[in-house]
Amino acid sequence: MSGRLYIVGTPIGNLGDMSFRAVKTLEGVDFIAAEDTRVTLKLLNYFKIKKPMVSYHEHNHKYSGEIIFKRIMAGESCAVVTDAGMPCISDPGEDLVRLCAENGIETQVIPGPSALVAALAVSGLDTSRFAFEGFLSVAKRSRRERLEECAREPRTLIFYEAPHKLAATLEDLRLFLSDRKITICRELTKLHEEIIRTTLDSAVTLYNEDSPPRGEYVLIVEGYHEKKEERMTEEDALARVKELIAGGARPTDACREAARESGMTKSRLYSLLLEDKTDAASEDKEH
Repeated sequence: MSGRLYIVGTPIGNLGDMSFRAVKTLEGVDFIAAEDTRVTLKLLNYFKIKKPMVSYHEHNHKYSGEIIFKRIMAGESCAVVTDAGMPCISDPGEDLVRLCAENGIETQVIPGPSALVAALAVSGLDTSRFAFEGFLSVAKRSRRERLEECAREPRTLIFYEAPHKLAATLEDLRLFLSDRKITICRELTKLHEEIIRTTLDSAVTLYNEDSPPRGEYVLIVEGYHEKKEERMTEEDALARVKELIAGGARPTDACREAARESGMTKSRLYSLLLEDKTDAASEDKEH
């Protein structure tokens, strides 16, 4: 009889966020698959949990995943954890979940803190629809292609970034997305938590001038919104005609140019100009 896989969320910084159910689950499983066993050991020691661990991360997940899978098939229960937050989200744990799902192994989730959701909640930006992009590729071509796709994405965008790459990423975001609102979250739930709500233009300046950034970052970027060009009112368009005439343009040419700028017809603007002249003449007679 096969065992069971548990997906266990762990704190993203503050150990007080560890749930009672998560502690009980880690106490009850046969072994733990950890991204970094040294990091998880600190967590286990804090809660006085003693369990054998196996290393399971980006660089060994294929080999280690097979071993974990065979142990579960043999009847053992396993909890998969990441260094911080929810495992299996932009994380090799998704491969282990898929393998278990394909082979009928029961999988349970013990939800916990998530940096991307926490940052989105505190961002002050639209939370109704969002797209999680994770870490951008360091390969120039892949990075450019991804950002070109994001440029017209109407949903709020979420990125992760390491401190030593932050300034370059902000530059690229501004280049491909233009200036728009961004919330920069650093070290969420930790002692030096920082939340900055600003624009991409200001963020580029901030992180070029200040001391080198530290900590892990979540970037929440406003989605694309097509700017609606404000149409001129008839009053504004007529004022533009008069401005052009005052500058030496013939009335017909002035109406043609103002029509092009305003989206109105040349004939309508010419009629407005004649009406204005008639009204002005009437006022002169009255005086």
